[in-house]
Amino acid sequence: MESAVQVNQLVKRFGPLTAVDGVTFGVKKGEVFGILGPNGAGKTTTLEIIESLQKPTEGTVSVLGLEVQTHATEIKARIGVQLQASAYYSYLSLKETLALLGSFYPNRVPPETLLDQVGLLDRASSRISELSGGQQQRFAVAASLVNSPELVILDEPTTGLDPQARRNLWGLIKEVNQRGVTVVMTTHYMDEAEHLCSRLAIMDHGRLLSVDTPSNLINQLEATYTVKLTMAEPMTMAQLRALNGGVEVIQSGEQDGQEPSNENTYLLRLTNSPSALQTILDEIAKADLGLENLQITPVTLEDVFLDLTGAELRD
Repeated sequence: MESAVQVNQLVKRFGPLTAVDGVTFGVKKGEVFGILGPNGAGKTTTLEIIESLQKPTEGTVSVLGLEVQTHATEIKARIGVQLQASAYYSYLSLKETLALLGSFYPNRVPPETLLDQVGLLDRASSRISELSGGQQQRFAVAASLVNSPELVILDEPTTGLDPQARRNLWGLIKEVNQRGVTVVMTTHYMDEAEHLCSRLAIMDHGRLLSVDTPSNLINQLEATYTVKLTMAEPMTMAQLRALNGGVEVIQSGEQDGQEPSNENTYLLRLTNSPSALQTILDEIAKADLGLENLQITPVTLEDVFLDLTGAELRD
């Protein structure tokens, strides 16, 4: 499939800080490609280089077959961008704002069409300050579509939204993609990445850790489900060792040098052995530790991130 974006050995340094460290990935035309990682992972910097807003320190980036450093103007005419924070003229209505933005491009979509696509046609005469948070985010997506782009880049599009507004925006992103527009987005929400993205690049501390479909990333783990235990008393090392045998024990909150959020709570990764859970329960009963709570969940992208980084996804 033809490539929409190609990133090769990308490095970006800000003085002594290496924000992006040797990142390579490709985005296929027509897909929703997600970059998943915590704040500070290098996601936004990577996007800004793809958008021609930053210059790479090393490496190359091409967008729609054009090299970003030599064809920036042509690329900007063919892509749409929704930034983490957008600023608009406060005295203009939504319709007027879209008309102004569209005037900067050779190709443009009528403001009424865009507002109808994002469910804001009835607010055409409103100002951005009069919209709810979810409506403002939908308007930001509409603004990224003013030039009928072939590629749309969305940076943390649902941050700060309530669950219902997030779901509404998910539906909008799917609609945009179904019209043939390639979507590249960043997120630090696991459920969002799993729901929307055809493929994912997982980043942390500026490095690319893995690229694959959400299902393939999950299937790479040997464990098939996780168990969260809350005990009346902390377990000793000997008791933890007794749980070994197809089980990986990770005390909650101790990853990445953090203090435990609850020293009596443990995360266990179980293989698909049918005896794995029974072994755990037998050992807990034998030790008479007092089981206060037990939760069993299928393996998720959260577990993938934990496996790749040794830490839970942080904000």
